Amino acid sequence: MEPISFNATLENNTKHNHLKIKLGVSGAAETGHCGLHALDKAKELGRQIVEQGAIIITGATTGFPLWSAMGAKEANGISIGLSPAQSERDHVETWRMPIDYMDLIIYTGFGFPGRDLLFTRSCDAIFIGCGRIGTIHEFTIAFEDNKPIGVLEGPWTMSEQIKDMMLKGNRPSDRVIFDEDPKRLVERIIAMVEADKAALKKEVPNS
Repeated sequence: MEPISFNATLENNTKHNHLKIKLGVSGAAETGHCGLHALDKAKELGRQIVEQGAIIITGATTGFPLWSAMGAKEANGISIGLSPAQSERDHVETWRMPIDYMDLIIYTGFGFPGRDLLFTRSCDAIFIGCGRIGTIHEFTIAFEDNKPIGVLEGPWTMSEQIKDMMLKGNRPSDRVIFDEDPKRLVERIIAMVEADKAALKKEVPNS
């Protein structure tokens, strides 16, 4: 019996979800400061991620990320969460985080700092919504990793804070896109991810 070649195996890869683009959503777990209709925009962002053919990844928390996951699941998409907790019991009882609207939760056991790193590294690109200091942490990790970043503008101050950080930190970047429309922002980020993947394929055949 002849062995199956690696290239022949790759021909069927289009049937598998592991080739789908993985888009992360970062935002505040507590959204009292986010303004009117913030959660509606979060939900629409999640819906657009799925409708445009991608998988959503979040920090498995409440607030903005949860509503994005909700939108993704309402669009019949795949939703993955990375938790700071070490188990489902720890996630629910200690961290008081939800298990709803997620197909899979990975329990990192690393608290917020370690979870944030694994979360951003698991994504092809990341979206920033209304956030707080934890969202800034996830932004800076993704920024240093040179990932495409879509900053959703809305009735909150996070987008202006990020612009200010980039300006005062002397780190302009065309990898960070600002837009108030979730549909358009997802389209622009997916185009950037696909361009990255196309460039990688040229560098590394069969990648």
